[in-house]
Amino acid sequence: MGQIDIIPMQLSHLDGVLSLGYRAYDVDAMPYTSWSLSTVAVHWDAQPEACWVAVDDEGLIGFVLGSLSYDEREDWGYLEWIALDERARGKGVASELVERCCAALFAAGASRIITDVESSNKASAALMRRGGFTEGVTVTLFVRTGPDKAPTAAHPPRDPARARLRRAARATGAR
Repeated sequence: MGQIDIIPMQLSHLDGVLSLGYRAYDVDAMPYTSWSLSTVAVHWDAQPEACWVAVDDEGLIGFVLGSLSYDEREDWGYLEWIALDERARGKGVASELVERCCAALFAAGASRIITDVESSNKASAALMRRGGFTEGVTVTLFVRTGPDKAPTAAHPPRDPARARLRRAARATGAR
């Protein structure tokens, strides 16, 4: 691996970001059921300065997607998606992506930045703690599978738990 550059996301990165996301996220498990081209496009269209990629001489090796509006809180930023190719791990790439995204969101007026990490993802939780995030809301998502087989739709319905999580974050009284 040669030099790694962290640069603003461009249209030419779209396919690489989408592909890396599909490799990094288990799209059959919550909360990653909403990973799609439209997910990437919404972030990039709404807040392009908060969307960054990491590239080396072989291509795209990481990305972060953020936006300024978190639910109804227009003054909160949301660092929603981050992923790294395995060859980029342990080199400080994820930390730099987080810093670039957060700097852009604060510059755009965010009073705080929210992110969520799956409870079993210890590496991402450690990354966020190193990046200055603290645990603010603890929510346990309980899932009960229906009596019939699992859904066969290519894109399962949106996760209603996300809205409940956002309401719980607001209920903490954090401003």
